[in-house]
Amino acid sequence: MPPRQKKPAGQPELFTASTAKEIQAILWKAADKLRGSMDAAQYKEFVLGLIFLKYVSDAFEERREQLAKELAEEGIAEDRLEEFLEDQDEYTGHHVFWVPESARWTSISANAKSGNVGEVLDQAMDAIMQANPSLTGVLPKIFNKDNVDKKRLAELVDLITDARFGGNDDKPAQDVLGEVYEYFLGNFARAEGKRGGEFYTPSSVVRLLVEVLEPYEGRVYDPACGSGGMFVQAAKFIEAHRGRGHKSDISVYGQELNERTWRLAKMNLAIHGIDGNLAARWGDTFADDKHPDLKADYVMANPPFNIKDWARNESDSRWKYGVPPMSNANYAWLQHMISKLGERGTAGVVLANGSMSSQQRGEGEIRQALVDRDMVACMVALPAQLFRTTAIPACLWFLAKDKSPGGVRGQKTAAADRRGEILFIDARDMGEMVDRTERVLTDADLAKVAGTYHAWRGTTSAKDAGEVYADVPGFCTSADLKTVQRHGYVLTPGRYVGAAEVEDEGAEAVPEKIARLTGELYALFGTSRELEDSVRKQLGKVANDYS
Repeated sequence: MPPRQKKPAGQPELFTASTAKEIQAILWKAADKLRGSMDAAQYKEFVLGLIFLKYVSDAFEERREQLAKELAEEGIAEDRLEEFLEDQDEYTGHHVFWVPESARWTSISANAKSGNVGEVLDQAMDAIMQANPSLTGVLPKIFNKDNVDKKRLAELVDLITDARFGGNDDKPAQDVLGEVYEYFLGNFARAEGKRGGEFYTPSSVVRLLVEVLEPYEGRVYDPACGSGGMFVQAAKFIEAHRGRGHKSDISVYGQELNERTWRLAKMNLAIHGIDGNLAARWGDTFADDKHPDLKADYVMANPPFNIKDWARNESDSRWKYGVPPMSNANYAWLQHMISKLGERGTAGVVLANGSMSSQQRGEGEIRQALVDRDMVACMVALPAQLFRTTAIPACLWFLAKDKSPGGVRGQKTAAADRRGEILFIDARDMGEMVDRTERVLTDADLAKVAGTYHAWRGTTSAKDAGEVYADVPGFCTSADLKTVQRHGYVLTPGRYVGAAEVEDEGAEAVPEKIARLTGELYALFGTSRELEDSVRKQLGKVANDYS
């Protein structure tokens, strides 16, 4: 009797896992143990590539089962079924990738146990890319390298094979796999620390940008798209408001500098069923704009903060408000995004807090020009610790080409006239800590900030909800441009919203509070002296005992 084969870590639990979150946690824990000698950056490509391969195979099998059912209903003879089931157009015509037989998961799983699993996976990736031109150069072929532990790789294939990714009518298997992919992206970002910020923006920040901009339809652009999280969230927003099957209401355009991250983004869009244009290859947005003629309806981005080494060309036509300094690209990003806005386009951008007040090397003059030409719609100060990958405090810039009543796309009635005004929101006190170092914005926080903006702008969503804008001391205020000019064009919300009203009429007055705290401090000094005397006495006894 042959020895009983040992199952890899985590496999037994997968059979009892009933929710997507349980599956994600088990897969992560088990896969992390199999990491071996790879660093987090390599391992990310490794695992996400496997999940993508499982996704395309599952999606293919789902379409194949559906097609078989359709053919049976049409009365096609059984001896002709295979001919139709292997018709590539029946899959690509339904936005499903064609998967050659050798790349289907059943074949991979079977061969992984008996052959060279690394070679099997690399060949499967190659076969899928050859059959689907849109994936050319996208999938990783790294599984047969010398530093890959083939035994552990085979165990990981087993784990993914046994994971129950099967969905239901409300949540198909593709959605479950999409959630797993996002979960792994987030965990890899945390594992990579500071470098993780290059490809991942915390989901609550992405959701806030999308909820404020409301991209129901049109062209959506991200010039520093990372792993494509903005596009995925925009698609979720549309489905939440208009139902499944409406992802194509937006057209997606993106660009990414890093080759590996560009691949992750391509896979992320594919796994979420989003047809996006991320260009034929990666590239530098400043030196090699991949979408030179694009005019977008929505721009949303989290570009790298305060980068000093960037491709600066003083004669670039994008610098209509002033040439950005070589020492910081923040205002280069803002002007690039403005150059991409259509006539009623709006943009939401994450930047470092310093961008709101910097006067260095012409940045103050550029900010003044943006304000004077009425390009700034709203500024939001974010709470600290939203970004695990950086301690730099951040804010949101919302820009708009047209702040007139007709300047908002897709409205049933005219919006409010906000020409010559800027909305300031101070959200620094929002969010809740999920652990010792990371904060997230709650659903209530997102609704409050987005609802305030919509009420201020007079959008259809605000009118339908019966929301009317009013300044709230300590939280939000709408300031005219003269007020901003008096503040020296500094855009920090705290300068404008003032202090929150004190609700407690019996609040302690400042002189009494100082007297109370002084008394408490003196009492602590006294306690400290008593403890010091006690320690000295004990040490003296110890010294006598051994003298």
